[in-house]
Amino acid sequence: MHSLAAANPDHVVLAGDILDWATTKTGQVRTLVLTVAGLMAIIAVLMAWWKTRSFVGTLVAFVLAALVLWGIANLPSLQSKVGSEIDEAAPHSVVYVDGGDVPAPAGEGWRAL
Repeated sequence: MHSLAAANPDHVVLAGDILDWATTKTGQVRTLVLTVAGLMAIIAVLMAWWKTRSFVGTLVAFVLAALVLWGIANLPSLQSKVGSEIDEAAPHSVVYVDGGDVPAPAGEGWRAL
């Protein structure tokens, strides 16, 4: 990473240092989350084998763990796909009902005429 303050020690750049620090920390947190999720996936697959002693149960646990890890690793692309599908949804339509021929509902809080 390039730090602007390192070029000239008498020149103070506040926003550049904060943005460099935030970018570095965001990358470190992302790496930590992926590492912890990977360890949890390995532990889940091993526990599935330990408890069931079956190939099918272990394979299902492995596939589910792989899907979760893929989802965590590709979260930005999933967010953009879901956001684009929501934006492309049909616009809301408003329906106005004329209550001339419709009787009032009877029940608690309503009085039938």
